[in-house]
Amino acid sequence: MKTKTLSKKEIKTLGLSSLGGTLEFYDFIIFVFFASIISEHFFPQSLSDTWKIINTYGIFAAGYLARPLGGIVMAHFGDKFGRKNMFMLSILLMVIPTFALALVPTFETIGYAAPLFLIFVRICQGIAVGGELPGAWVFIHEHAPDKQKNTYLGFLTASVTAGILLGSLVYLLTYMIFEKEAIEEWAWRVPFALGGVFGIISVYLRRFLEETPVFQQMKQDSALVTFPLKEVFKSSKFGVVVSMLVTWVLTGCILVFILLMPNFISKMPSFNLDAFEKTYFQISGLVCIVSGIILSGVISDKIKPYKVCIAFSIAFGVFSFLFFKELYSSSPSQVSTIGLYCLTCFSAGIMNFCPVFMSDVFKPHIRFSGISFAYNIAYAIAGGFTPQLAAFFHGVALKDPESLMSYGLSAYVLVLAFVAFGTSFLMRRVYEKA
Repeated sequence: MKTKTLSKKEIKTLGLSSLGGTLEFYDFIIFVFFASIISEHFFPQSLSDTWKIINTYGIFAAGYLARPLGGIVMAHFGDKFGRKNMFMLSILLMVIPTFALALVPTFETIGYAAPLFLIFVRICQGIAVGGELPGAWVFIHEHAPDKQKNTYLGFLTASVTAGILLGSLVYLLTYMIFEKEAIEEWAWRVPFALGGVFGIISVYLRRFLEETPVFQQMKQDSALVTFPLKEVFKSSKFGVVVSMLVTWVLTGCILVFILLMPNFISKMPSFNLDAFEKTYFQISGLVCIVSGIILSGVISDKIKPYKVCIAFSIAFGVFSFLFFKELYSSSPSQVSTIGLYCLTCFSAGIMNFCPVFMSDVFKPHIRFSGISFAYNIAYAIAGGFTPQLAAFFHGVALKDPESLMSYGLSAYVLVLAFVAFGTSFLMRRVYEKA
């Protein structure tokens, strides 16, 4: 069967939505790359280095805590007044405070107003991200042709993940272009300024997007509901459960393998990676996970998505088990470890079934609210305990590799694989009815 060629309008919709997602998540994540430098500028010198970095990461976490609030509120209005309006608002809430962070004076100049400003920035960014990704998924799903919806979702989710990749590359380039002393003094602001400039361009370009045909039809048919979230709880409890489970899988994939694992491995005696090598390692994982996300979306338009998810779940479970077995062995091979890490990240493309399943399980008039509520609440919960749990199990595996607890991180990831596997079977009834 001949594959439908994308029209210029469809390419524009996908391109602008993806570009905005990439830049917005770049803005959200670039903070953590320069956390140690920020801690030196925005807290009093009398504070110990340990407490400076703890406070900085605490402020970073404030963005995650603000996500559910932003997502639920923006989704409510998105289901009532249109997807495009909230799509524009989310990127504005991200761009303005990020750009301001490139200009705001430090603690030395404005005192305790500096850390307060950091908190304000992260709350705005958290609210923005809470509405951006669910809104982008809904926007793309409702614009995409019937036989290409999962491909569109795959490219969008990959582009958002690529925002972390962009952050890694900008971090590397910053240290290649500027001297370390200059970065610690003022050049750390450059990545934030770039994010602000690119974001402003993205805001301008998003003005040319059109409201989704699904929302326009609902508006014409007077099918909009007064309180979408109330309707979600009333008629879509199954959708909420499925969505929260699959969001847990997405959260685990990103946190464990992209944000945490490079740091874990870089400090292990068998690897001892410097800052650049650690970033290269992270980039290799990002490239693989982006590839897996895109492939999972393309295949899911040809085979029922729940069947593709089953295959990815099995691969994810097998490769992650082999990866951790090699990583925590008495003498891990760098080549084998990196190879298995890349295969695990590729199969972590399973995270794309988060938007695929959520977009299909909720009806159009409550889709934005249903996705946003389930996704943001589940991400906040899973994001709250996964880093600590992973760090604990990693520490145990290094200190006592022969103990049963040394398999803790491997077991946790296997649980995620089983959750994805089980969610696939729950979604079977949805796709078999279609």
